[in-house]
Amino acid sequence: MQKLLVTGGAGFIGSNFVHYVMSNTDRHVTVLDKLTYAGNLESLKDLPGDRFNFVEGDIADPAVVDALVRDHDVVVHYAAESHNDNSLHDPRPFLDTNIIGTYTLIEGARKHNKRFHHISTDEVYGDLELDDPERFTENTPYNPSSPYSSTKAGSDLLVRAWVRSFGLQATISNCSNNYGPYQHVEKFIPRQITNVIDGIRPKLYGKGENVRDWIHANDHSSAVLAIIDQGKIGETYLIGADGEKNNKEVVELILEHMGQPSDAYDHVVDRPGHDMRYAIDSTKLRTELGWTPQYSNFDAGIEDTIAWYRDNQDWWRPQKAATEAKYKEQGQ
Repeated sequence: MQKLLVTGGAGFIGSNFVHYVMSNTDRHVTVLDKLTYAGNLESLKDLPGDRFNFVEGDIADPAVVDALVRDHDVVVHYAAESHNDNSLHDPRPFLDTNIIGTYTLIEGARKHNKRFHHISTDEVYGDLELDDPERFTENTPYNPSSPYSSTKAGSDLLVRAWVRSFGLQATISNCSNNYGPYQHVEKFIPRQITNVIDGIRPKLYGKGENVRDWIHANDHSSAVLAIIDQGKIGETYLIGADGEKNNKEVVELILEHMGQPSDAYDHVVDRPGHDMRYAIDSTKLRTELGWTPQYSNFDAGIEDTIAWYRDNQDWWRPQKAATEAKYKEQGQ
């Protein structure tokens, strides 16, 4: 039975991956998570105890990392500081986790000759113009625009260098914006859904023209599993589901699904350096590994996500008041 060490597995995308692996394979999973504000043990409830372990710890702690990497077959590295607004307010935690944490993990994987998969973001490529027909590919030059995306770009380059210099058995995936269950209410889609549930008007940055390429977290999970099983060492794979929508369209869709007027939202001050458009070309992943997304209908995926937040208020409500208070301080 293959043993996976999943870093950041109590966070949004990591916890969805853990649930996907437990439901679709017979593998054993150990989650290593620091349990910062974005990590939530409630996201890992009711998993089978004979195949699941949880360890609270820091990926930047060599002693913790070394012992866990030694005892597992594959390291799946989700752990990251990932919120752009937070990175603009205080960049330092992004360096500690995204750079030093990744370095510590790849050193452990190199020492014990373990398979390593690094989860990254399309934000390392910067952004595209709204009228640009192009999409990001594995050959797009890096052009990060925030402390978050620049530290993720740095972590990608560390992994690439360790593959070339030390023979690290690693792959990388860069994914577009995820949505689905277990996402912290500071993020765009769950913030708007939970606002409407609480009778608060959604908030839209600037004019809402910024385009994101949305993918359901389950599709991200299936893609990562395909890369772990079939991906070529040293290669990068872009994960996307052709889900380009601008923020205004997303807010209006949420409102419509929740029985509200489509214009019942407020504009707030835009984020500094806000990227205009992300778009993923996942041809390599689809043709070489045979992967296809299951949630190709964004409208249906949003409906399922709204239902999850309606049905799981005990999960997100403890986060909500503090999150909105912080946004209020920032005028957002």
